Amino acid sequence: MPATFELSLTVASDDVDGWGHANNVVYLHWLMRAATAHSAAQGWDAARYRESGGAFVVRSHRLEYRRPCFAGDALTVRTWVEEFAKASSRRWYRITRTNEVGAEETILEASTDWAYVSLDGGKPRRIPAELAASFEIVPERLWQAHRPGA
Repeated sequence: MPATFELSLTVASDDVDGWGHANNVVYLHWLMRAATAHSAAQGWDAARYRESGGAFVVRSHRLEYRRPCFAGDALTVRTWVEEFAKASSRRWYRITRTNEVGAEETILEASTDWAYVSLDGGKPRRIPAELAASFEIVPERLWQAHRPGA
């Protein structure tokens, strides 16, 4: 089971706003794509969540924009789970690109606090042990030691 998950993408012309760079709302879409893909890669796709009777919903996001990105930029979205609590989880993200001299630079750092809720009423629910066991926990302080191009 990989500790982090990587999603590669290219900034589309539709992602760019009137200022010529990727719109801030698009970043959030990329983060959710990465989180969903990571979960599915660990065996927890939408069907499995439905079978379990629960799902994660967003409680809050924190996004820190470091550099703009533009149409045609090749990006890597990395994501990992920092912690699971009884009915919540925190996930981190880092979006990077390789610059013209081959160095990786950070475009965005973000985190999402998730709540695990029942599908039949939306009330908080204990995260199933088998779900938590599907992800390797990566404490943020450990990831920071290997932080590219901050």
